[in-house]
Formats: sequence, structure tokens, C-alpha cells
Amino acid sequence: MKNLQKLSVLTLAAAALTACSPFSGNTGVDYKSAQRGNPLEVPPDLTRISNDGRYNIPGSASATAYDAQREAGQKSGATALQNVGDVQIKREGNQRWLVVARTPQQLWDPVKTFWEDNGFVLAMEDRRVGVMETDWAENRAKIPLDPIRRTIGKALDSLYSTGELDRYRTRLETNAAGGTNIYVSHRGMEEVLRGREKEQSTWAPRASDPALEDEMLRRLMMSLGVSKERADAMLSQDSASKGAQASNIAYSTNTGALQLNEDFDRAWRRVGLSLDRTGFTVEDRDRAAGTYYVRYVPYEAVKQEPPGFLGRLFGKKTPEAKPVRYRVVVQSQGATSVVGVLTESGQQANATDRDRILKVLAEDLKRL
Repeated sequence: MKNLQKLSVLTLAAAALTACSPFSGNTGVDYKSAQRGNPLEVPPDLTRISNDGRYNIPGSASATAYDAQREAGQKSGATALQNVGDVQIKREGNQRWLVVARTPQQLWDPVKTFWEDNGFVLAMEDRRVGVMETDWAENRAKIPLDPIRRTIGKALDSLYSTGELDRYRTRLETNAAGGTNIYVSHRGMEEVLRGREKEQSTWAPRASDPALEDEMLRRLMMSLGVSKERADAMLSQDSASKGAQASNIAYSTNTGALQLNEDFDRAWRRVGLSLDRTGFTVEDRDRAAGTYYVRYVPYEAVKQEPPGFLGRLFGKKTPEAKPVRYRVVVQSQGATSVVGVLTESGQQANATDRDRILKVLAEDLKRL
């Protein structure tokens, strides 16, 4: 627990040093040195996507079927080396993604290796849908490298904690040119102390960090063959440009839909990233029908109190939250788009859950 960790560190500091010095400060990203702990005691939906064909729609081209058709027409075996000119970075508003002139099948293993090389364990991966997600990890670079920590050394370094955890979701989607769009989204949690003596702690969501997403995109570019200098230049040039401005978003409880002042292509892309950022699990997608098939944990389930320290110590587990499946539908209306929510079977969703889901998406879309 964070307060006990702080107490232990202060005790060791008193024994090791008689005077204090200013923190040297340590910046950057470092997940490689993070200790592997027990699964995070929070109720997000982490179950693996099942390949049960539940969402096969006659007459439509889902991501699963489209990728399978492309893969069937390609020979298995080693992939030819690609030159660095096949990686680009695109931007719309505050949203960035990579465009790579290779297929999702060619990129899957290199992208998976990238996350593993950066110190992550993959909690979920589904090649069929083109989505992989890391487990929660701590960015150790946020911990100041002060005299106490230098004196203690690595042997007791695990006593230090940032009180924050990060995870990343990567989505590989075939684009119109036959290449791949790669989207990286961040989710964060922070430790919150509870009780009169702050003797208990729980984890609560914190806002996604676009700067961390940009840093991971930069590192991913380098892992795909772009030099550090070129990757830095591409991000700097992209940051200097204004990019497309965020569109107006209107939500109406009367119509039960979001109104986006943008065309279908951009709305589809932004809604997909927003679903990733806000913790929905996309089980499949059908771009022709404008439909994302998602899992969602109802708010009432998330509100359940996780067990305290003694409960976790004696094996008490957080009650498992049962996810509900929905369809998030993006429809074109000329130069604008409409986003709605349907049930798993395609019927109108319950108004309470529908409004809650769309409000979550609307808040995130305002930031993109």
C-alpha cells in the first residue's frame, strides 16, 4: 500500500542519510524496470475476446472476414524487408496514428515484439480483430532519482511507487490503399488512499495522456525501421502543423444519438479511438455497416467496492462484473455523421445505458 511504502522508505532514509538533497528529477518513459505484481484489483473488462462467430452478418464484410480473405491470398513465410519510407504519421485534431505500407498480417508480430521489448506483458491479443492490449504497468521514470534511492539501490527499489499505472491498446486496421493504420491509445489508473488513517487504497481511472500516446508512436516508428532523428523530425513537423480542428459535437437525449459535424471517414476513425480510450472492448467491426461490436461493463457493476488490504491478503476477490454487448453505429448524413447505440441483437438500447455510453464517448471526442 502506498502509505506503508512511503513509511518504509522514510525509515530507511533516516538510517542511511543524515541530510537531504534536492531531487535530481528523472523524465521519460521506463516500463522495463517495473515489478510484476498481482492482477490489478479493479473491475474493468479484461476477458479475452472469444472467436465464436457471434457477429457474422450475411452480406457484409466484417474486419474478421476481410482480413481472412486477404490472408488467404498471401503466401505464408518470411516477409521481405521494408524500407523506412513506408512509415508515415497522420494527424487530425489531437489524434495521431501511423500509416504503414504493409498488411496487418505483416505487422502483427513486429508490433507485438515492440510492446514486449518495452517491458510490457500483453493481457489481450486478438489477431482476428487486429487488437492487442498490454497489462497494467508502472512508468518508473516518474520516480525521482534522489540521494535516498541512489543509496538504497536496486535491491529495495520496489519500495518506491508512483501510485499510477498505465496500459496501452493497439489497433491495426486495413486502410483503403491496402496498408495499415496503427492506432495507440492510453488508459491510466491512480491509487487513491481511503480511511481515516489512509490505511486502505483502491485504484481509480485517470485521464488518458496524449503525450504518452505520442511517445509510444515515436518508439513504434523506430522499431519499424525509422531512425530516431527521422522519427523526432516527423513528430516535430506534425506538432507544428495545425491539423484538422475538432468538430462540433451535439448530444440529444430526444434522438438518442450524437451529432458529429464531419464526414463518415473521420467520424468512424475518431469513434474507434474513443472506444479504445474509454475502455470498451471492440470484439469486431464492420466498416461497411458503420458498426463496432463492443463489450461494456455497466456503471452499477463498476461502482462495486473492491476488497480492502485484508480482504486481498486472505484471498477475497472483487465481484466479477458481467459485461453487456452493444453495437455502436456510425451513420453518414451527407457532410455530417450520427452515432447511436443498439443492443447485441440490433434493437434500440435501453435509454439509460445508451445515454451513459454516448455521454462517455462525447466527453472523450471533445478532446480528439
